Amino acid sequence: MKSIRIRLFVAMLAVLLGTALGRSQSTADTPVPKHVHAHQFRGGMMGFFPRSLNLTDAQHEQIKAIMQKERPTMKPLFQQSHQIELQLRQFSEGTFDEAKVRTLATQKAQIESELTVQKTRIHNELFQVLTADQQAKMKEIEANRETRRQQHTQNAPAAPQE
Repeated sequence: MKSIRIRLFVAMLAVLLGTALGRSQSTADTPVPKHVHAHQFRGGMMGFFPRSLNLTDAQHEQIKAIMQKERPTMKPLFQQSHQIELQLRQFSEGTFDEAKVRTLATQKAQIESELTVQKTRIHNELFQVLTADQQAKMKEIEANRETRRQQHTQNAPAAPQE
């Protein structure tokens, strides 16, 4: 009986020691990961400026000011959209009521429309911060992104037919 306890204790100690060593080496030796989507703003509101535009510090400050100014406008719209999604989920998982779902869908469409208008307006404000060369580069980047998106869509495998 005493032998089993000792073996169990040694096994637990080995696991604990291995875990401690693994954690200490992985955090010390692993470099801090860079943001993969460094061009996106907090909250995921919009991905707009890639690093290749070489923004100045003044431009960064202007962009930050615009985003802070617009956050109070955008946040309630995102929250309303999320609340409607939660309500719609109740109807998909519970009792279906077509009239209520249609009402919620109409409300969601209005909110999505307003979000689109606001995002486009903010996008325009941010675009105006750029110099003419940066604007041209941004247009080129967006055109390349759209080309890749179209190629991806064309190369996507067809959905299986039943």
